[in-house]
Amino acid sequence: MPTKEALEKAKADKRAGKSASTQAGEFVKEEIENIRKGKHGARSVQQAIAIGLSEARRAGVDLKPPQKGTVSEKTRKSAISAYKKGQDHVPVSPTRSAAREKALKKESTKTASREALSRQAKTAAKKRTAAERSAAAKKAAHTRKAAAHS
Repeated sequence: MPTKEALEKAKADKRAGKSASTQAGEFVKEEIENIRKGKHGARSVQQAIAIGLSEARRAGVDLKPPQKGTVSEKTRKSAISAYKKGQDHVPVSPTRSAAREKALKKESTKTASREALSRQAKTAAKKRTAAERSAAAKKAAHTRKAAAHS
């Protein structure tokens, strides 16, 4: 269950015209913090990120599910389901939430360490081409300039 602060920050990002992935970043950040605090754990950094993205979709962030062929079919179906629930604003069953928390409490909290997150970022960057990385850096620099002028 996302906190009120995460929901408000995501809404503020939406009002500011930021992308859906930026809005979803608030939920991922919150998930990492929950793991670091010891509320629960995760099997891997990827799982922690996936939980955050799922929460964002369920909260109504317009984050489209991944394209066919980019992830496993199981992951894609799960993302589609979360996206639909968020668009229809269907509440989550308390029994399901309790079961999820119970399962995650058994997992490690080391998955949210600085080292683990750094390793994840590096492997994710390696999968992208030099042109993609360069374009992302140029876009970031351009948006920083725009923010400074406004």
